[in-house]
Amino acid sequence: MSAPSPLSRRLRLDQSGVAMLEFALSLPIVLALGLYGVEISNLALANLKLSQIALALADNASRVGVANQLAQQQLREFDINDVLQAARLQGEDLKLTANGRITLSSLEESGGVQRIHWQRCIGLQKGAGYDSSYGRTTIKGGTPSTANDTGASYDPTAGINTKTDGTDDSASHPGSVITGGMGDPNQKVMAPKDSGVMFVEVNYKYVPVTGTWLLGPQRLYSVASFIVRDRRTFTVVSNPSPAVKRSTCDLYTN
Repeated sequence: MSAPSPLSRRLRLDQSGVAMLEFALSLPIVLALGLYGVEISNLALANLKLSQIALALADNASRVGVANQLAQQQLREFDINDVLQAARLQGEDLKLTANGRITLSSLEESGGVQRIHWQRCIGLQKGAGYDSSYGRTTIKGGTPSTANDTGASYDPTAGINTKTDGTDDSASHPGSVITGGMGDPNQKVMAPKDSGVMFVEVNYKYVPVTGTWLLGPQRLYSVASFIVRDRRTFTVVSNPSPAVKRSTCDLYTN
């Protein structure tokens, strides 16, 4: 065999590129781990923001209203729209209402019965996982139904006075009975006697920073509830002149 040439001998003994080669081989792994850490951190931050938004909305909705001559707080559609818009602004950096859905439910107790009296919503996302997960105001054959009746349709008139002649027919739109309250099976929330709870659901389609190749599609959700703080009139949500557009859950708005 012929002796190796000086050039091949120098190349065989040369180790000046070892560090660069090792770096090139490890870079994909280091980069993937770094991006995964960024993605997990961003996901945790989004979860925290959604939790704070849900808590703030439930708290605000439990306080709003205007006092009437009976020393009771009267809840108006204007007040509901106001607190929903506050939640939208809080979630603006997440594009919450574009990528998610917020549902505000009034869970009330009357005569020993738990019911969802009315619901209001904001957000463009629809369908399973975005509409209310714990019951809706439903109607079947013109009659209020149980909230979990899959054969019933959503009743946007629940808790509303539909008369325009000065009379009040809100009692004919009483919402839906929901046995055992709202929430996860082991964490049900129930309204106190002759009072109500503002129950908030926030569902959000998480948009990853690095695309879906690391985490895949994620749907985040958060719930919160607060007992109504003041002595509120629960019979009807009023809409005095000048009337505002109701944010009923048959609408999908941003």
